[in-house]
Amino acid sequence: MAGEAKPLKEKLKNGVEGLSARQLAEHHGVLYAGYVKKLAEIEAKLATADLTEANATYSFVGELKREESFCTNAVTLHEAYFDSLGGDGKPSGRLAEMIARDFGSVERWDADFRAAGLAARGWVVLAFNWNDMRLHDYSLDIHTHGAWGASPILVLDVYEHAYFLDYGTARKKYIDAFMRNADWAAANARAEKCGIYG
Repeated sequence: MAGEAKPLKEKLKNGVEGLSARQLAEHHGVLYAGYVKKLAEIEAKLATADLTEANATYSFVGELKREESFCTNAVTLHEAYFDSLGGDGKPSGRLAEMIARDFGSVERWDADFRAAGLAARGWVVLAFNWNDMRLHDYSLDIHTHGAWGASPILVLDVYEHAYFLDYGTARKKYIDAFMRNADWAAANARAEKCGIYG
């Protein structure tokens, strides 16, 4: 996983309606890129770590393993977040059909996703859960929290760094902007790649 940060989508480089170029550039080029760099550093240290000193109370290898999980999820979630932006915000394709099936309607899902965004401390993830074969909106407080056995499809970052330059503490306005710019073509492609369409 470690390596170079994925480039920001071309259509995001000048900002999108409701999210400035500066906000997106700082979020992508500083926060996300920092996680990519730190993950590579952790993986390099793990390659030479003394595995015999592992201990549950404290050990260098234990700290590296915990931070590897944190950074891996931070990279994965940020990449999905930036990929989730740059569209027209209109749910479409097979994914919209699945949302209607699993939430009762697209409108009901929209309300659920927005409420999760206001309630979460870190992330909201529309994900396909392979255990019950349904879509769910999951709220994550930190990168290492999540639903095992679920594939992320549409990801919203609600940490303050994602919107503070543009919105200060007005998270609801930021969520509105995200929803207007959600890239449903990218979400459908991610769902296809995950194999949820069968």
